Amino acid sequence: MKQETQDLVNKGLMLPLMEEFYTIQGEGYHKGTAAYFIRIGGCDVGCHWCDVKESWNADLHPPTNTDVIVANAKKYSDTVVVTGGEPLTWDMTALTNKLKAEGCKIHIETSGAYELTGQWDWICLSPKKMKLPTQGVYDKAHELKCIIYNKDDFKFAEAQAAKVNKDCILYLQPEWSKRDTMIPLIVDYVMANPKWKVSLQTHKYLNIP
Repeated sequence: MKQETQDLVNKGLMLPLMEEFYTIQGEGYHKGTAAYFIRIGGCDVGCHWCDVKESWNADLHPPTNTDVIVANAKKYSDTVVVTGGEPLTWDMTALTNKLKAEGCKIHIETSGAYELTGQWDWICLSPKKMKLPTQGVYDKAHELKCIIYNKDDFKFAEAQAAKVNKDCILYLQPEWSKRDTMIPLIVDYVMANPKWKVSLQTHKYLNIP
């Protein structure tokens, strides 16, 4: 990558864009809502069950000017979801400022592993054991989404719930490949611990991106 391009990426004026698409939000609080998704490449958290491992290597995804990303988003929706990869790997200030200037509502899906940058209307925190969230993300998260892959993950979820702010909505979501095994356990757990809600990947049931 040319030094000039690298400098723009470092400033968040260009971002490694993996894909962008208009679809229905499938998970969490805003499920069922039409939104434009911006998937940014680059992630070193390394979840073994990640369903977009091709997002991990930022070098595979072309540095794209944030003006172009914002112009594309505006064609489709005023609700924009920034996801990854791990979008907070990069400085989100320029992207979110430009989206805000266009009147967009901006959501982020993040592991919280890096310091929070940018301005967000909704922060979905999905913490990972390999690289725990920063305190700033715990403090500002609107929803906590804990992925349940095995029974141990309930303990991890409770530890994470103890760290978020009091207004944060708590979700347990089965890892897709384990859903048949884990859904009955999650249902029982939520009924016994009603501070939690169940989140499902409804977009996969609907067979949409």
